[in-house]
Amino acid sequence: MEVHVDSAGGLRREMRVRVPAEQVAKAVDERLNKLARRAKLPGFRPGKAPRKVIEQQYGPTARYEAISDVIQETYPQAVTQAGVNPAGQPKIDITAEKEGEAFEYVAHFEVYPEVQLNALDQLAIERPLVTVGEADVDRLIGNLRKARRTFNEVSRAAQNGDQVKIDFLGKVDGEAFAGGEGKDVQFEIGESRFLPDLENGVVGHSAGESFVVDVKFPEDYRAENLKGKTAQFEVTLKQVNEPKLPEIDAEFLKAHQVEEGAGEAGLRAKCQAALEKERDKAVANRLKSQALEQLLQRNPLELPRALIEQEIPNLRREAAARMNMANVDAAKQAELLPDQLFEQTASRRVALGLLIGEVIKAKDIKLDAARVEAALDGMAGDYEQPEQVKAYYRSRPELMQGLRAMALEDQVVDALLSGASVTEQTLSLEQLLNPQAPN
Repeated sequence: MEVHVDSAGGLRREMRVRVPAEQVAKAVDERLNKLARRAKLPGFRPGKAPRKVIEQQYGPTARYEAISDVIQETYPQAVTQAGVNPAGQPKIDITAEKEGEAFEYVAHFEVYPEVQLNALDQLAIERPLVTVGEADVDRLIGNLRKARRTFNEVSRAAQNGDQVKIDFLGKVDGEAFAGGEGKDVQFEIGESRFLPDLENGVVGHSAGESFVVDVKFPEDYRAENLKGKTAQFEVTLKQVNEPKLPEIDAEFLKAHQVEEGAGEAGLRAKCQAALEKERDKAVANRLKSQALEQLLQRNPLELPRALIEQEIPNLRREAAARMNMANVDAAKQAELLPDQLFEQTASRRVALGLLIGEVIKAKDIKLDAARVEAALDGMAGDYEQPEQVKAYYRSRPELMQGLRAMALEDQVVDALLSGASVTEQTLSLEQLLNPQAPN
């Protein structure tokens, strides 16, 4: 077999393969023998038709199937012989196919880029230094109480945080518009369910009052006919309910899996531990994000288009699952979520995958089984029956493979951080968990 590889520019390659005529003839003969054993032809018992009749009846089919067999057999051999590393499936063009003569085809494919890691010891990382304080615990307990709040009807004027019930009718230039009317609509002032002008316009009014509120629609509002417009909403306030937070009593403690005897101190200790766990995860994610981002920036790669196109459907399926579209057929998903939406993320994933693989080789990183178990424990610990969750994961090879991949990626990050220049950055817990929070 003769193999010759030419560059078609960048990562694209054209591999020309020439297969001896004898090899093709042998493949055709094997196909005809298989057909002869099961052929049912008029006038002959099954498998007893003469070879000449079999060739006349099935010759073209046998040759077509034999050519496919030859390509499947010789392509991986040719790749090994040529010493290339294809990325993705090839496109095959048959260039010579005549009985009694050598068979030739050209395989078009991309190869993996050569990765040379640069300046791994020059990464500059900022490590968040975050203390979980009493105010953070107070805030979490306040949120827990707010989640279980009740509402009592009051006769005073509405204020921020109250729940109100209203009727409204919106008009632009004196004309009502679609979607601008509501009856017995309930919302909490300050929860941003409605446009801010409408919510704020209810503040200071009492049940039974009717009034008009000017509401400015943003320039990027979803309804084209309302973008940037100012509407007048005729509002009737029908009910004002005041929030009532629950006491931290036995019932409240039980609802949050705290022993009654532990009291509020037990609740605070549990909240402290939960916040510290959340902080540690957020710090680890911040370090990981910095390390991988700098790995990308310092090691730009030309990426095989085939790998990006393979990754895009994975991202689309993930997006569809998040949007409760998992049961939508693939064609409809592709229509609603076109490739362009995932191009950048797919390229990033492919590049990171190649670079992480090279770091693993360069630093001879081996999967740490203990880290996989720790990841499984940490994940299962968020559930009420962790042992059942762990048993379920262990029964699903694909789930365990995902945990192994995560653990190995974390080992890569640790290797990158070990050679990085690290400075500490003092942050509040709110700033760590919400990067948009003011400093």
